[in-house]
Amino acid sequence: MNEYIYFLRLVERLQVDGAWTKEDEEIIKRHVNYLSKLKEEGKLVLAGRTQVSDAETVGIVIVYAKDEDDANSIMSNDPAVKEGIMKSELTPFHTAFKWGELWDWIYIIYKKYPTYTIG
Repeated sequence: MNEYIYFLRLVERLQVDGAWTKEDEEIIKRHVNYLSKLKEEGKLVLAGRTQVSDAETVGIVIVYAKDEDDANSIMSNDPAVKEGIMKSELTPFHTAFKWGELWDWIYIIYKKYPTYTIG
């Protein structure tokens, strides 16, 4: 499997505080669920966003895909892209350093025991 990264940027209308509609918020929920599904399928390497709320906000999604067509399909089917609240850009990627499988085990435990806390 190859790695690809896609960058996400909010459409201009959503770069202003107070511009979000309930439908936009529902799209974000579908976007997060989509990323969770990719994780469960073993296709998601990493996803996140910068912590600013303006035109400089950037999200990244790194995925495993067979080829560029497969990666483009993954990106195009992301609800945030498909439903038009984020613009996207895809490029091949290579992760140089990974945390290893520890985070995968933490995720598996969290999914099985979501109310478990340490301490």
